Amino acid sequence: EDYQTVFAKVEGAIAAPTAGLHFTPQLITRLAEKGIGTATVTLHVGPGTFQPVKTTNVKHHLMHPEWFEVSKETAERIGEVRQRGGKVVAVGTTVARSLESALDEAGQLRPCSGETRLYILPGFQFRVVNALLTNFHFPETTLLMLVSAFAGLKEAREAYEHAVRERYRFYSYGDAMFIQE
Repeated sequence: EDYQTVFAKVEGAIAAPTAGLHFTPQLITRLAEKGIGTATVTLHVGPGTFQPVKTTNVKHHLMHPEWFEVSKETAERIGEVRQRGGKVVAVGTTVARSLESALDEAGQLRPCSGETRLYILPGFQFRVVNALLTNFHFPETTLLMLVSAFAGLKEAREAYEHAVRERYRFYSYGDAMFIQE
C-alpha cells in the first residue's frame, strides 16, 4: 500500500510509476482549486524499465514493452486541453511514452490500449506532452534518455550535475524535476 500512487486502480505493474508517488489527494485538490485538471492513463510498468541499456550504440537497444491504456474520456480531455492551447503535463516517463504512443498519424490522441515499445531518444519530437514531472533516474537507462530527449542533452546533463552536487535523492523515493518545453 505504501508503494502505490493515488492514481492506482488496476493491478498489473511490477512497480509503481514513481513520479506519481509525489502526489497526494490533498495536492490533487489544490491543483483542481487552481484550475489544473487531471486525466489518467493505465500503464503497467514492466521489468525492462529498470534495466540499463547494454548495447554499444543506444539506437540498437530493443525497447521493453509496457502495456498501457488511454481511455476515451482521457483522450477527449487531453484533446480539449490541446485544442485551447493548454499544457499537457506527463507525470512520469511511462505516461509520456503512453501518450505519445496513443497519437495517430493525423496528430490526434486516440483511445487505445496495448503494448508500446516506443523508444524515445534525443531528437524525438514530442507532439502531446508539453511538460514532464519525473524523478531523477539512474545512468544508462531508457528513462534518462527520454529525459534527455525532452529537456535537451545539455540541459539534462546540467540538471543531473546539480542534483549530484546538491545531494538530491535518485530513483523511486527520490526527488523529482519539472521540465517544460
